[in-house]
Amino acid sequence: MNANIEMISPRPIMLVAGEDAHSRYHSEDVYSEALEPKELVIVPNADHVDLYDQMEKIPFDKLESYFSKNLK
Repeated sequence: MNANIEMISPRPIMLVAGEDAHSRYHSEDVYSEALEPKELVIVPNADHVDLYDQMEKIPFDKLESYFSKNLK
């Protein structure tokens, strides 16, 4: 089990990982252990660092939808 997942979940959780990120497995592991509500977004053709500054790869639509739904 991932450390402290029970402190985060069952609050809404969104995990975003690049398809080619070496750490993608960690996001998938956390997702599998988290309770609902949860969302896992795998960004095609992206590694971990691409999601810092490659604006065309950042899934802004998914982020906006998630925050609009879960920040009340």
